[in-house]
Formats: sequence, structure tokens, C-alpha cells
Amino acid sequence: MANEATERAPGCSAQLVGFDFASKREFALGVGELEAAFERQNFVWIDVTFSDVDATRAWLTELGLISDDVIDEALTREAATQLSRYDQYLHFVVSGCHLVGRALELERIDCVVAARFLLTIHRHGASCLDAVRKNYPQDFQRFAKTPSFLIYELWDQLAESYILVQRALEERVDELRIRLVQRADDEAFNRVAELGSDLLNFRKVLLPARTVLQDLGTRRSLFLSSTTQPFLMNLVGTVEHVQQELLVDRDILAGALELQMSLVAHRTNKVMRKLTVVSMIFLPLTFLCGVYGMNFRNLPELEWRHGYALFWFTAGAIAVLVGWLCRRAKLW
Repeated sequence: MANEATERAPGCSAQLVGFDFASKREFALGVGELEAAFERQNFVWIDVTFSDVDATRAWLTELGLISDDVIDEALTREAATQLSRYDQYLHFVVSGCHLVGRALELERIDCVVAARFLLTIHRHGASCLDAVRKNYPQDFQRFAKTPSFLIYELWDQLAESYILVQRALEERVDELRIRLVQRADDEAFNRVAELGSDLLNFRKVLLPARTVLQDLGTRRSLFLSSTTQPFLMNLVGTVEHVQQELLVDRDILAGALELQMSLVAHRTNKVMRKLTVVSMIFLPLTFLCGVYGMNFRNLPELEWRHGYALFWFTAGAIAVLVGWLCRRAKLW
């Protein structure tokens, strides 16, 4: 792990680490040492975690590294991936995501890249930045030649998190597909709606992430080295692959739901065919009952000695005949 200095203010904290690429050295910094580090041509990563907007706005304004508009945007906007270019720095926003139980949670991270610093701003914790902090020291010592390696490390961890989320969603799709086929109930349909919403929200993360990443990988910038851009373009392919897998998951879920609806319709049709047969059998019997239930005085069959037996014989013969005709017509 890199040596980091933590600066604390009401409602926010900042972790600072300096980089000397000539000597491959990392060192802890305080806020008061920033100017001296910039004069030594060192690069500084400032990671700000905030919980109170007003206090953090005041602290960042006093720091004086970025404009008030960028500060307000970083502290008040919802999670949405985007890229803005300024004369002194690049400001891009990424949306990290992870699953908490079955809920998809987004974490907005604002990144400001300048010639001498990388400023990351986020509310509470950010799991992808924790992963960057854990993994970058080895790459810094072995491969890094410019500060842009931190941008690659960030996007690499984001892509990895997207892959993990996609795999978790894929497992949920497979599990739900099996359940829909075996036993569909209200809970299963509620989970289909929940999973469909998660897939849609995840797609809303991937599409702008791919756009921003491709912009960073193709457009020249004073704050991003040309040697890093090809690696960023490789990550574009990774994000596109996750998108394709996500579309496959959505198709599988839709197909499973459509299959379940077809099974329900098939079972309903079978029940309705049986009810139709029963109705066809009892329709003529109902007619006979209606005839012999009339209260006419002159009803000759009432005086027959074997009239009751004849009625049941006729009813049975009709039932057998109608049942045979329905069987021959393959209604049951």
C-alpha cells in the first residue's frame, strides 16, 4: 500500500499521496505541502470522501484547485457518467456499481485530472477506488511512466466491477429461469420485475461509461498521455462485451417469462377443453330436465310406469354419445 496522509475536516476527509515518477517513489502529503509538491514537479492524488455538502464545498473552495461550478456539480448531482473538458483540467464522472444483496447500488465518483494532480470526489466509500488503492503500487513500480496510469487503474477496476455485477445478474437470471419453469408464483413474478429493473439500470451505467471511455481513448489531451490511450481503448472492448452479455441476459429472462406465459396459457386451454366437454354433455341433459320440469297437466310421460327409468336411460345414452363424439373430435 502507498503511504497516504489523511486530512480531516468537518463533513469530509481527504487522503493524499504524492508520486515521483523519476525515482519511482510514493510519499505521504498534507494539504499544506501541495504547493511544494507541485513546485517539485510531483504528481498528487487527492481522494475526497464527503458526507456534508456545505462543509465539503467550503473546504474544496479553500483548496482552490477546481472551479465552483465543478465543485457544485460533484457534490449535488446524481450518479451519471459524463465528460467535460476545461483549459486547466478534465472533469469526468463515472458510476461504479455493486450488488448489496439483490439490490444494485451506484456510486458516483467525480474525477478531475490536471497536469499535477488527480482529484477524486465521492460520497461515503467507493469500492472501486479501494481496489485501485490496493492494486496500483505494483503497477506504479513496474510499468507507470506518466500520471495517466492512475486513470487506467481506475477504469480497469470499474470494468472489473462491471464484469462481477454482470456475472451476478447472470446467475440470478439462470436461477429465476429455472424457477419460472418449475414453479411460478407471485414471488417469482415480483423477482422478474425486480431483476428486469436492475438489468435496465445496469445498462444505463454501461452505455455512457463506454462513451466516456472511448472519448478518453481517442481524443488527444494535455492531461492524458498517448501511451495510455490504447490501453483505455482495450477496456472499451471489455465494456462492450459486458453490454452484449447483458443483452443476452435480458433476452434469456424475457424468453423464460414468455415460456412461462405459454405454459400457463396451455394449461388454461386444457382446462377449458375439459370444461367444454362437460358443458356439451350436460347441455342436452339440461334440456330434458327443462322439458320434464314443466308444470303442464297433460304430460303423458308422467303416467308411464317405466317413465323414470326411461328418462335415465335416455340421459345416459345421450351422455355416452356426446362423450364419444368429443373423444373422436379429440377434445379430451
